[in-house]
Amino acid sequence: MEINKRTILWIVFAVSLVVLWNDWMVANGKQSMFSAQPPAKVAQAPNQSKPNDVPTAATTVPDATVPAVPGAPAAPAPVQTQIVTVTTDVYKADIDTAGGIIRRLELLKYRDKVDPTKNQVLFQSNGPRVYLAETGLTGTTPAGAPPSHNTPFTVRPGPRTLDGNNQVQVVLDAEQGGVHLTKTYTFKRNDYVIDVRHDVTNLTQAPVTPALYFQLEHDGMKPEGDTYFNSSYTGPTLWTPEEHYQKLTFDKVAKGSADYAKTAKDGWIAISQHFFVSAFIPSANSARTIEVKPVGNNLFAIRTIQSLGTVAPGATVSNAARLYSGPQVQSLLEKVTPGLDLVRDYAWAAIIAKPIFATMNWLHSMIGNWGWTIMAFTILIKLLFFPLSAAGYRSMAKMKTVTPKMQAIRERFKNDPAKMQQATMELYKAEKINPLGGCLPILVQMPVFLALYWVLQAAVEMRGATWLWIPDLTVKDPYFILPVLYAISMFVTQKLNPQPADPVQAKMMMFMPLAFSVMFLFFPSGLVLYWVVNNLISMAQQYVITKKFAPKT
Repeated sequence: MEINKRTILWIVFAVSLVVLWNDWMVANGKQSMFSAQPPAKVAQAPNQSKPNDVPTAATTVPDATVPAVPGAPAAPAPVQTQIVTVTTDVYKADIDTAGGIIRRLELLKYRDKVDPTKNQVLFQSNGPRVYLAETGLTGTTPAGAPPSHNTPFTVRPGPRTLDGNNQVQVVLDAEQGGVHLTKTYTFKRNDYVIDVRHDVTNLTQAPVTPALYFQLEHDGMKPEGDTYFNSSYTGPTLWTPEEHYQKLTFDKVAKGSADYAKTAKDGWIAISQHFFVSAFIPSANSARTIEVKPVGNNLFAIRTIQSLGTVAPGATVSNAARLYSGPQVQSLLEKVTPGLDLVRDYAWAAIIAKPIFATMNWLHSMIGNWGWTIMAFTILIKLLFFPLSAAGYRSMAKMKTVTPKMQAIRERFKNDPAKMQQATMELYKAEKINPLGGCLPILVQMPVFLALYWVLQAAVEMRGATWLWIPDLTVKDPYFILPVLYAISMFVTQKLNPQPADPVQAKMMMFMPLAFSVMFLFFPSGLVLYWVVNNLISMAQQYVITKKFAPKT
């Protein structure tokens, strides 16, 4: 069978669909089709506990003894709740004195994707939607259980807005089980990092060995606005120096088959979602255990537990940690802690996607609009690949001139495919034609196309970026104008190419613009814009180069 541009193009099309489907499966927690690893063995399901239960027995970690709790305490009696609202230039946070937890966190500089009239909300407790940041103590004391995120706290008076200052603090106190816990949240100007300090005082007459836990709790429901063709990942993630970045799914956690690092001396735990992340970063160089488990009612928790050592009677021990809760802006994440920038997941395309975004970000700093930036980037890519394009179009021009000879060969050897292939290759050799020359520019650009797909999927900088009639370049074109323009441009491009002699192949080529345009109906509009501009430039290139380099008959 003759190997030509159409055959390779169909192969590239099929491979692209397979890769994109595989990426979608991985993003939604399915097994990669390219993974050589067998599915993880299903471990025994973890013990179920009530929502908001204090962490149960902690696993012993090296160089630290984390006390075990022989069962969670009974549900606490209802307490009077006071909501303390803190407002900065980036946050509006509600802190609940019942447990001293962050009950709600609103990002003032980011709009909700489903309802643009509202701000993006991360932490919340709204019906079935649960997303909370919780901290507390676990262990045993002579007087009972120490304060946890179920314990009532009292809040100290103080400012709740910046009011010209660079930071605002909320200080909460609780006393239980002979232990006094002071929890201090520090919010800073223009900063998505919240400092979380715990001061633990032993009020008993005997030494105590409490452990401090940091916990993120999230429901297992799909995000609002999530569709089959525009699905995104939400789930527990973590990073340790030994195991590096690990990405889990609620499905595997529910089945008890999630595989992750259980102990570490550094790192962070997080709940990642599309464009945003919330991560607890405990104090560095301190031994800890990590747990990811279901906690009932379709709720899941990822927590890390640190031993505070032995606290003598009357003594106080302090612990400083941080909570990042905000956008997945790579420059911000890199400054917080090692590995946190990996939550901006480019999947397998990271090695190409990172320099692509760096280039686009540089262009955007000069242009100021992401739509025009994508167009400028497309032109830059075309200039970069111009030598390859010229060689490809020159090869196609030669192919066009020998089309009558190829048709004669097909007719002459239509009953002998082997001789037809031999005669065709001899014709290519005589005319000095590389049958794969026209496919090389397409093959080279496919990694750029796939990496750009992941850039548009992960770049929060483009979230809500408008261009002409398009309200958001990271979602599909609401009027499907770009997919239609793409189909038209691809149809015209085919007319400029040498037409296949095989009628069946000709019909397949006529179908290709329709197939691509249907697929592009659901792709991010920024990606379709890239291909529309790419096709328009290619049409101009092809016309000029074909006229210039086409050999005379």
